Amino acid sequence: MSIIDSAKQAAQGLVQGAMTKLVPLAPDSWIPGGVPDPLIARKHGLIGKPVSRLDGALKVRGDAAFAAEHRFADMTYAALAYATIARGRIAAIDTAAAEAAPGVVLVMTHLNAPRMATPPVFGSSPSAVGPADLSILQDDRIHWNGQPIACVLAETQEQADHAASLLRITYGAEPSTTTLAGAKANGIEPGLFMGQPLLNEIGDAEAAFAAAPHKVDRTYRTPRHNHNPIEPHAATLAWVGDELTIHDASQMVTQQAQTMADTFGLATDKVRLTSPYVGGGFGSKGLWDHQVIGAAAAKLARRPVRIALSREGVYRVVGGRTLTEQRVAIGADADGRFQALIHTGLSVMTPQNSMPEPFILGTQAAYAAPNILLKVEVARMNMLANTFMRAPGEAVGTFALESAIDELAVELGIDPVELRLRNEPDKDPTNGLPFSSRHIAQAWRDGAERFGWHARPPRSTRREGEWLVGVGCATGTYPYYRMPGAEARITLTRDGDGVKALVEVAAAEMGMGTSTTTAIVAAERLGLPLDRVEVGYGDSAIPGAIMAGGSQQTAAIGAAVIAAQTALVGDLIKLAGNDSPLAGLSPDEVGCDDGGLGSLADPTRRESYASILGRSQRDSVSATKAGSLPLETMHWSMHSHSALFCEVRVNTVTGETRVSRFLGSFDCGRILNLKTARSQFRGGIIMGLGMALME
Repeated sequence: MSIIDSAKQAAQGLVQGAMTKLVPLAPDSWIPGGVPDPLIARKHGLIGKPVSRLDGALKVRGDAAFAAEHRFADMTYAALAYATIARGRIAAIDTAAAEAAPGVVLVMTHLNAPRMATPPVFGSSPSAVGPADLSILQDDRIHWNGQPIACVLAETQEQADHAASLLRITYGAEPSTTTLAGAKANGIEPGLFMGQPLLNEIGDAEAAFAAAPHKVDRTYRTPRHNHNPIEPHAATLAWVGDELTIHDASQMVTQQAQTMADTFGLATDKVRLTSPYVGGGFGSKGLWDHQVIGAAAAKLARRPVRIALSREGVYRVVGGRTLTEQRVAIGADADGRFQALIHTGLSVMTPQNSMPEPFILGTQAAYAAPNILLKVEVARMNMLANTFMRAPGEAVGTFALESAIDELAVELGIDPVELRLRNEPDKDPTNGLPFSSRHIAQAWRDGAERFGWHARPPRSTRREGEWLVGVGCATGTYPYYRMPGAEARITLTRDGDGVKALVEVAAAEMGMGTSTTTAIVAAERLGLPLDRVEVGYGDSAIPGAIMAGGSQQTAAIGAAVIAAQTALVGDLIKLAGNDSPLAGLSPDEVGCDDGGLGSLADPTRRESYASILGRSQRDSVSATKAGSLPLETMHWSMHSHSALFCEVRVNTVTGETRVSRFLGSFDCGRILNLKTARSQFRGGIIMGLGMALME
């Protein structure tokens, strides 16, 4: 790292530290969301209604083009060959048989690949999304078993796959670390996540735990989890002169285009990446080796390339969730109130990336205790780089925490729901911030009544013939995030007697209904029917950078749409001029309603968008604006919660497990689309059941 880079990071750290201290002290009215939006008082009835996804019909008809369905003229098809050792060098590659195979256009290895920069690794800058601090096909080094080491292009996919199987590779293996015991023996280091230490210390948790009259001290282990989306990763790429077009499956459209530009030494506007549809992502649909290799092969062959990973290829190239080894120790008094809460343990990373599983995140704001110790340490193995996977930290960390709480409930003889309610915090236990809202206690009480929790047997188990029937419960939690960088462009265009709106955001759609919620928010803000709003997204040519990750994209889009709509109102008032009923009003004094602008104080003073555009002799008007900085995340502790209840049957003869009932009671703020929200809740439950029963 250069002296300049070090100075820049130090300066950024000072600014971040100052903001962290000052923003919590600011009045609520200075913070985004601190003052209710005045347009909330003029509801148009769209927010919270069940709306079918706007892209649903396209997908059902097969009209939604995914990354591997785009076509270019004279296209070639790629197949990868993967390393079969964990660490070492390529001693030799015999490509003769592959090059002579039918239909083969090119065999690319580190010996003939174009020279490329190492993709900037995720976290090194706001636009960097490289998977690891490693060059791709630039040398003979092997860093993990499964690393792509050659690419074959052919006229058909079958020809490429066959030719790749004919490659003969000789290795010079070197000592590697592929076991947890070996990783531990090599040394343990502190864990960092998103540049922040994974450590919280309040009081003396170990001493308080030792002195507590009631306690549990357990170790929980979770295995590595691999991403397995319905749509395997793929990209279709073409060079036109010195410009690169990529049709990809990406959760980070703008950032990925920028990282590809950096890798190939291009100006930002020389890379165009589109990703309108993503068939499952959950953190995995980012930049991996295959897109870089596909672009390099297309450049070398001077022909477009489609590179689609096989299911094996996904497992070899795309990172997942690393294994964890967690200790949860809770000390409580006779009433069940926690005196000490300890959640520590080990995660694993590669030598080339910094993405440990941050399993303490869900514990940080979950329960009150005067003494808290939360810590993640890291060991390193020679393996595929880790990456984000749904609910990084929470998915495996809350499993351990909630299991320990259940065990403590048995130790104390206290109902596990009641034990959780007795340890509800009145402010964030680790940073002291007030909660923006917290209704998990209500969720627990409502859910328990609906589930019939209090009618369960004393030990939560009963027998029905061959079946043992038990019930259990757990808290779910996930924080509110809103990343900076989001922009929206709103264009109103005259259409007959009215107008249509085009709302453009550089967002991604993974199946969660992003375009639909964006249309709902925009229609509500503009006072237009939903069918008069079109959404453009999934294209790096659109301003701004919005990542579909951390469950923050909808909040980021909403803030950007609000900002763009506010700017658009200002422009419309200027266009309206002095001959309008709106003359003399400021943007703060008007609202959007029924296809136009109206005075908030006097609804009779209004003019339609079409009228404003017509009188100003304009066919359209457009405004682009970035959302406000996400200062609310420094001012409040913000989380969604769920109270989860489950009834499970286990056959005492066959061991068969059946989940006969499951109820989730959710506390998650304002619902934008009731239909897709319900789908998200159910999908989360199903994913959790799959993890518990099959992973």
